[in-house]
Amino acid sequence: MTTGTPAAGTTPARIVLDPFVTDLDGESAALRAAGPLAEAELPGGVPVWAVTHHAEARQLLTDKRLVKDINVWGAWRRGAIPADWPLIGLANPGRSMLTVDGEEHRRMRALVAQALTPRRVERMRERIAGMTAGLLDRLPTDGGQVVDLKAEFAYPLPMYVISDLMGIDAADHPRLKVLFDKFFSTQTPPAEVMATLGELAAMMGGVVAARRAEPGDDLTSALILASEDGDHLTDAEIVSTLQLMVAAGHETTISLIVNAVVNLSAHPEQLALVLSGEASWEMVVEETLRYATPTSHVLIRFAAQDVPVGDKVIREGDALIVSYAAIGRDEQAHGPTADAFDITRTSPNRHISFGHGPHVCPGAALSRLEAGVALPALYERFPGLTLAVEPSGLRNKPVVTQNDLYELPVRLGT
Repeated sequence: MTTGTPAAGTTPARIVLDPFVTDLDGESAALRAAGPLAEAELPGGVPVWAVTHHAEARQLLTDKRLVKDINVWGAWRRGAIPADWPLIGLANPGRSMLTVDGEEHRRMRALVAQALTPRRVERMRERIAGMTAGLLDRLPTDGGQVVDLKAEFAYPLPMYVISDLMGIDAADHPRLKVLFDKFFSTQTPPAEVMATLGELAAMMGGVVAARRAEPGDDLTSALILASEDGDHLTDAEIVSTLQLMVAAGHETTISLIVNAVVNLSAHPEQLALVLSGEASWEMVVEETLRYATPTSHVLIRFAAQDVPVGDKVIREGDALIVSYAAIGRDEQAHGPTADAFDITRTSPNRHISFGHGPHVCPGAALSRLEAGVALPALYERFPGLTLAVEPSGLRNKPVVTQNDLYELPVRLGT
């Protein structure tokens, strides 16, 4: 794949993204230093461009020359990307509003918007509060006991919420966890990649078939019923949309809750501000989204034409990823303290961790709502919560697209 034309007299180094994510902060700093457009390499030796600065990301996320159709990707057309590449489910996730542009994207997004209305999201508040309380009730009362807060709280809450919203049976949660772990992981064996995608599609197809037979007050039924001038989403489009929304809807919120707890624990003076009421939980959520964004890299956009960026060019057929972990700490956007966690930050440039432009995340309001309910409830119940290990001892999962931990060991305190 062509990687563009470097500036005269320079030999830019390609930054190889670590499939084990052992130092996301260091990797993001290197990408930012090489930016605003850096040459990068995804696991499997796949070369891409990475946009790493806030201003350029906003520009490129609205550039119509960059499209979501994988058939524009030169490396894909040449057969250089195998069908069982571990990240193929993210690069080519099926036909949905994520993978189309222009009029087709507007059509599909309008139909999804009819189903995922602000009113429907807000109606979830009471359900989320009830689910949160139920999970907190199950945590041990011995404040000195070590608890994996991710497994016991941060994971099940978003999965319960998105399943409740979509009409997915709670009995499917254990299998969905296994499948989505494989879906996102760079370590999934090639032999299991296509089987994982097939099983996920079959499970979502089963949900659609059940809701066609017996509609309910859930998003899947609403997607089936949504229409615009007589136009409806096809079953295949609904299946891909469900898979996209379940994947993004629970993974992003898990990481948002986990990263907020990690950073509040690592910055007790910040925690004191919010517990005293001097700062709001909304400020915690927004600063976490900027500083420790749940999505580290979003895959992939493809250049239908040459796209100049400064002294570099994304050539026709090249691929671009959006490196949100690097973008969130861009000093040009967030000032000289961009690398500090500060919930009192006042910045004229709001983060873009849920995207920007036509493909901005449709579930952003739901994720904010979940974290905005879960975090204050957690700390109201356990104000003495502390990490059971040093932050440096926390282990990232091998997921280059998500800022995700294996576990979050804490002591709940009293």
